[in-house]
Amino acid sequence: MTTSDAIVVPELYSGYPGVAFGGYVAGVLAERTGAKTVRVDFRGPVPVEAPVRIAETAGGGAELGEAEQPFAAARPAELRLAPPTAPSWDEAAAAAERFRSAPPSGVVDCFGCGLRTADRGLRVYCAPVPDLGLVASAWIPSRAFADPDGLLPPRVVWGALDCPGNWAGRFLGTQRPGAVTASLTGTILRPVAAGEPYISYAWLLSESGRKHMMGVALATAEGELCAVSEALWIDPRPAS
Repeated sequence: MTTSDAIVVPELYSGYPGVAFGGYVAGVLAERTGAKTVRVDFRGPVPVEAPVRIAETAGGGAELGEAEQPFAAARPAELRLAPPTAPSWDEAAAAAERFRSAPPSGVVDCFGCGLRTADRGLRVYCAPVPDLGLVASAWIPSRAFADPDGLLPPRVVWGALDCPGNWAGRFLGTQRPGAVTASLTGTILRPVAAGEPYISYAWLLSESGRKHMMGVALATAEGELCAVSEALWIDPRPAS
């Protein structure tokens, strides 16, 4: 038996123009499943500012969009990922500053990595850390996105697990501008508090043609893991 209702993703939570931010969508579905570790597969762009059906599915899953062709579907999963040690806060801060001062091509007005004000976006700006084979960003999440208890809701934490994979693919691999998240498998290990310092970082796992697999982690400034994910990004099809 399934139950369903509808949600509206506010325009604030957009990735590409008019399209809901993948990390936020994944977080919404992960919350709906209630599982510790969740895999979300994206099958089409989720619109913003429009009612979209959300429903629980068999096996503890959830989907967004019509049952015959959902935009995204989530299910409980396992994640076997051994993240490398997080870079230092100073290394991550220097990487973020390099991103801000010279934004790479392909930056859009994204909730996760767009050049927005602190109350309109996460501002996770990942750039390469020399000699470590990863990209990283120092991150202090805005209190604008906190619950009354000062913690970030899971859907916002999931947001911080999305864009770093994109920039790992771009900076460390062969991923092209305009790539999209095809799947995101993640788990939150401990609460994330607004106003506190964190390090978001990502590394390349594998590439095959248009497909790029990355690992992503969120850690405290001291390097304690808070959340991890494995992301599959797919390049746009070549122009015919």
